[in-house]
Amino acid sequence: MRTALIRTLWLWTLLAALFAAGAAPAATLTRDQALAALEAVDPMDRFVALERLAEVGAMQDADAVLERLADADPRVRLSASHAIWQIWSRSGNAAIDELLAHGVEQMNAGALAGALHTFDEVVRRRPDFAEGWNKRATVKYLLGQYQASLLDCEEVFERNPRHFGALTGAAQIYLRQGRAEQALGMFRRAVAINPNLDAAARIIPLIEQRLRELEKNTI
Repeated sequence: MRTALIRTLWLWTLLAALFAAGAAPAATLTRDQALAALEAVDPMDRFVALERLAEVGAMQDADAVLERLADADPRVRLSASHAIWQIWSRSGNAAIDELLAHGVEQMNAGALAGALHTFDEVVRRRPDFAEGWNKRATVKYLLGQYQASLLDCEEVFERNPRHFGALTGAAQIYLRQGRAEQALGMFRRAVAINPNLDAAARIIPLIEQRLRELEKNTI
């Protein structure tokens, strides 16, 4: 067993060396260099660029990162998904970002009332920050406040119309409310932006079939 462990460690060391040789470390790239590398031929270069943008990317970089969600390489697509959430979570104000992160911790711990209070404060202090509205919409959904959550989703769309997270969230509420056509529209928009939303992609044909059945029954 010890020999097998040594071989495994050696293999991982070799793979790490090959990775390092195949692309520049993400930390060596400037933001502008990372943006330019999103169009690189080598998928590893695109991957490294996205890892860097996850660290330093700004809101104005979001559209370029979103385009990589349809990349031919699955590693690049996964990295793009990570990067876009990191970018969306930056308000440009460190105190607001810390407050948002605290609210997420509360939400993950099940302290929904506290999280709602925290996101209320984020929205109050930075009303132009789309992710503050999105996180508050999520908490309201978890609390069963569906209509209030939808209203917050609309605030997200005004500030970030390509927010696929808010689109799928609104779609789920519409389904709960029996509003299949509205849900279908939201799911379609979300998948058009992020084709990696497998659950949303699977539910679209089911909703379409249900709507066809309802149409037949009304004729």
